[in-house]
Amino acid sequence: MSNSIKHHLNDAVLMAYSAGTLPEAFNLIVATHISLCDACRAQAESFDALGGELLDSDTETSISANSFDDTLALIAGGAVDRIQTQSPSAPGVLPKPVQDYVGGDLESVKWKSIGMGVKQAILPTSKEASARLLMIPAGTAMPDHGHHGTEMTMVLKGAFQDEDGYFARGDVEIADSDLHHTPVADIHEDCVCLAVADAPLQFDRLIPKIAQRFLRI
Repeated sequence: MSNSIKHHLNDAVLMAYSAGTLPEAFNLIVATHISLCDACRAQAESFDALGGELLDSDTETSISANSFDDTLALIAGGAVDRIQTQSPSAPGVLPKPVQDYVGGDLESVKWKSIGMGVKQAILPTSKEASARLLMIPAGTAMPDHGHHGTEMTMVLKGAFQDEDGYFARGDVEIADSDLHHTPVADIHEDCVCLAVADAPLQFDRLIPKIAQRFLRI
């Protein structure tokens, strides 16, 4: 599977994942990608090992009297929540980390129509960022948009193309405020994606702007 993946996660994202500093939604997409990608999984494991060595060598670090309570508070707030997926994905269209959120494979997704034949299912994650599954009919163009923050989109089935390239199963597109694009699903097959974002998208046209607040995009 890893040989067909052309668009990978960068080291900054993988290091943040290993450090446990990503929001839950971004943890999910990283865990999903590395369940399919041998190269990124190996890199994440190397960052895990490096972090372990640093902790082992740091013998002079002092611990405050409140550290235990602070740690419990972080856990209760979900700040240190990390989705652990170092093994290959389960059978099916949806990789194991997504199946855990959905409660099964693609047939278990509770889709809601958002227009133009496109469907979405919002996944329950912490408030710091959103996560959603999108099903885009073959050949359908999404509204052109920019980004107020960071959006990461991973293809789970089919493919799409935009100004940044062609993305197929396992590929991840990382978009920020510099990218304004119009994703179009490949004409041969419906496209299913996992998309996560830490800020609302930026639409230019009036109708998407009006719909945005109701669709939580």
